[in-house]
Amino acid sequence: MSRPRFHLAFPVNDIAEARRFYGGLLGCPEGRSAENWVDFDLYGHQIVAHYAPDECTPPPTGAVDGHQVPCRHFGLLLDWSDWESLAEKFRDAGFEFVIEPYVRFEGQPGEQGTFFVRDPAGNHLEFKTFRNDDQIFAA
Repeated sequence: MSRPRFHLAFPVNDIAEARRFYGGLLGCPEGRSAENWVDFDLYGHQIVAHYAPDECTPPPTGAVDGHQVPCRHFGLLLDWSDWESLAEKFRDAGFEFVIEPYVRFEGQPGEQGTFFVRDPAGNHLEFKTFRNDDQIFAA
């Protein structure tokens, strides 16, 4: 079955650090690259780290559930077990969470797990999971 895939390009201030984070820690296979950019396969999606240090600035945040959520972020919706495994991988690596893994809307429609991390260039990633995929857009 084919499915849409997204493509996302984002700035980094060190290509080697991007390779260690996305390729090493996240386990994203590397695709094409040049001196100032590198493609990664993020669970079947193409993300591209571009060397652009002047673009690596902290994003503004907004309050959500008592957390300051970075307004600019990207990430994935994972199966619950994959989400737990990835959170554990970050913990085992001694990685600091921006927002620790927690469950929102527990026992309610749209129950979801979420956590935020920051890559070495300051880009924020959110990894989420839902108890029931049919409720991803539940109001």
